[in-house]
Amino acid sequence: MANCIYHKGKEKYPNLFLPIRIGNIRLKNRIIGAPTSPSMITAEGHFTPEMIAYLEEKAIGGVSVVTYGEAIVHSATGKSHNKQLQLDSFGVKQGMAQAARSIHNAGAYANIQLSHGGKYGGLASVGGDHNCCDVAYGPSHEMTPMGEVQEMPKELIMEIVESYKTGAKLCKDCGFDMVQVHAAHGWIFSQFLSPVLNSRTDEFGGSLENRARFLLMVLDAVREGVGPKFPIEIRLSGDDLTDIGLGLEDCIRVAQMVDDKVDLFNISCGNHEDPDVFCRTHPSAFYPRGVNVYLAAEIKKHVKTPVACVGSLNDPAQMEEIIAEGQADIVEIGRALLADPYLPKKALEGNADDITPCLRCYECFGETAKSETVKCTVNPTMGQQLQEKYPRRTPERKKKVLIAGGGPAGMQAAITAAARGHEVILAEKSEKLGGNLHPAGAPYFKKDIIDFCNVLINRVEKAGVKVVLNTEVTEDYIKEVSPDALFVAVGSNELRPPIKGIDLPHVIMAVDAELHPEKLGKKVAIMGGGLVGSEAAVSFNHEGKKCTIIEMKGVIAEEVNSFYRGGLMVEVEKSADIYVNTKVKEIVPEGVLCERNGEEFIIAADSVVCALGFRAPYDKVDALCSLVDEYYIIGDCKNVGQIYHAINSAYYAAQLI
Repeated sequence: MANCIYHKGKEKYPNLFLPIRIGNIRLKNRIIGAPTSPSMITAEGHFTPEMIAYLEEKAIGGVSVVTYGEAIVHSATGKSHNKQLQLDSFGVKQGMAQAARSIHNAGAYANIQLSHGGKYGGLASVGGDHNCCDVAYGPSHEMTPMGEVQEMPKELIMEIVESYKTGAKLCKDCGFDMVQVHAAHGWIFSQFLSPVLNSRTDEFGGSLENRARFLLMVLDAVREGVGPKFPIEIRLSGDDLTDIGLGLEDCIRVAQMVDDKVDLFNISCGNHEDPDVFCRTHPSAFYPRGVNVYLAAEIKKHVKTPVACVGSLNDPAQMEEIIAEGQADIVEIGRALLADPYLPKKALEGNADDITPCLRCYECFGETAKSETVKCTVNPTMGQQLQEKYPRRTPERKKKVLIAGGGPAGMQAAITAAARGHEVILAEKSEKLGGNLHPAGAPYFKKDIIDFCNVLINRVEKAGVKVVLNTEVTEDYIKEVSPDALFVAVGSNELRPPIKGIDLPHVIMAVDAELHPEKLGKKVAIMGGGLVGSEAAVSFNHEGKKCTIIEMKGVIAEEVNSFYRGGLMVEVEKSADIYVNTKVKEIVPEGVLCERNGEEFIIAADSVVCALGFRAPYDKVDALCSLVDEYYIIGDCKNVGQIYHAINSAYYAAQLI
């Protein structure tokens, strides 16, 4: 009998790694890569090599199924984003076939989501406003702030039904093993199911059964296109969480209507186009992990078909619990696989403590909108999978590498340089590694950052890096170590501008305040409404403080991507009084003297928090760099930025030595 490979993960997570049959395929585990669709698509609506490499890495990482999200079946009316895969575009097949083969060759099944934006095909949406369809068609006529929506004619409904059949068959012909019909998140079927948006009086309006008719016809058409036993998944809401959508009870009824037409349910919630619930559809850090799982659990009680859940799942132990307790049969994870595509493999091999946690910062969403690519704050190779496939030049010799500073940039540089075979010394002036990850992770909703910090610390230890704490890198220290290469990662300094009264005893810097909120009085005035000040207000309010934010600009947290900002602002507005276009004139014993619109007034405060930003210590950086021939400047001391910039600059700089 052949020796079997023992996987610790199967013992620790027996239900998560239990195979399951869906239609004519047998999944090796209960983890599916949820539908994602970063904009690495050509203008014609075809896959790019970068997109294929992105999908392939998920398969390499150990999921049972990789799902591409939102392939448009009828691009003349249904294209809801600037760049989307268009199944009716001539030439689309080649990239699809290559994608399916790459996923197969890496050990997973290939799934693809069939979608139509409904009225958002002709309206500006979160996904973009370029090259919209000529007419916006929805279930009924309506006037919206983005434009007029026409009632979809029956002839067009039938044409779209046929396009789903054609598109599904094309996907199967190109090698995909499953298709998913998207019937949630505010797209075409959500619109037709809505008792508010759908005011039709024909067979597609009125009762819930009539409003579901379009969806049922499409599922029958898809089945006709792919044939028997071929797996059809459906993404449904468990609750639209809006006044215009369906509640849980009606969502259960819809699930029962389609139960015998599909092979797998994917239960989500909310509406992609409603900013008030976007951060619940794609849960933000202000929600607990798995916040939407209860919806899948409830749907599962009323259907016979297997059910998958979603909702910012990141921890294999939580996934195991969900499956073991019967809340769902399968877990689908999206952003967690951007942070760490190898999450399933690490869990299987007993290395769950090395899983890079998703910070739920929405930089992945933000980058797709900004540059039509994808990136991840904690994964420097996300979006760079194609380039990463090419081997790097092997170092000519082993070097002694000194890294000044043990924050996120310093730790990432140490890990990468050690992996390239160098002798690495990591010197940190404080008593622990982590740098500004500690104050950044101090708020109750930022535990993910602390988890990430701990992952980096563990990797530094496993990499064999020599860590020297309580040691500042100075000219003498550099001469003593005599490194071949120096990484300067000394971070940045908090700005303490010469405001009159800033030296009063009730003034505290933001980092100190985040780490020691017990130093704060009951009333807290926060000078600075950037990300640090805004998140601090939410955190301090949670600690029972009454907070006020004072910001010179017209808006707060404007440097944050719009997706994270949408969820953040809801919390900030509940947590603090906000004064924008307001200048701090002086800090006085009773609070802060301010000026707005030519009028002076005092904001009463027991404590004043200075959150006015950071500045790179360029003089110190230049002095250190002048002592060696080979140096690299990384992290905040290069340019003050976010965690992404620290990790990214460190990883790629360390690849150069």
